[in-house]
Amino acid sequence: MARTTGSHSDITGPRIRDAALQLFAQHGYAAVSMRQIAGKVGVQAGALYNYTPDKQSLLFGLMKGHMEDLLAARAEREAPGDPMGQLEDFTRFHIAFHLQRLDAVFVSYMELRNLDEENFIAIETLRRTYEDQLEEILRRGVAAGLFAVPDTKIATLAVIAMLTGVTTWYRSGGRLSVPQVETIYWDMVRKSVAA
Repeated sequence: MARTTGSHSDITGPRIRDAALQLFAQHGYAAVSMRQIAGKVGVQAGALYNYTPDKQSLLFGLMKGHMEDLLAARAEREAPGDPMGQLEDFTRFHIAFHLQRLDAVFVSYMELRNLDEENFIAIETLRRTYEDQLEEILRRGVAAGLFAVPDTKIATLAVIAMLTGVTTWYRSGGRLSVPQVETIYWDMVRKSVAA
């Protein structure tokens, strides 16, 4: 298959990442070949190696990009100073951010098993950075007597799993809007940690 007329690196690189993300989300990393990714983009399979050394690097780049975007978006928010307000803000932020990136969320959670050890450690470090932000909110809430959480690490993992789970069932155009879902989930999170 010949390279698409007018293809440029600043266009083709993102198209390769988008195609890989869609295919990994639909079929799973192990089932997708570089040839399939190239076909979706409209380039020869060999041309992919101008943009990525291999499929593992492509997967790692997608996961790393997702986590870096998450951390950057979180850093831009001015959360309220008290732990209760910060927890509500974290809840709403997590849901809204992830519902805009369904394929990235699916790949980032389901394909961890396919990362080599070095890449896995790098992604887990980024994930821990994000988890630590929530755990710090919970610790401050416990110290202030607002939250009754026997183990802040387990509570952190449980809350993140619950919030991320929205991506498995929510679809736009359904009976609930994103803000309505955020409010329902905030009520559940608040009740689960309240003193």
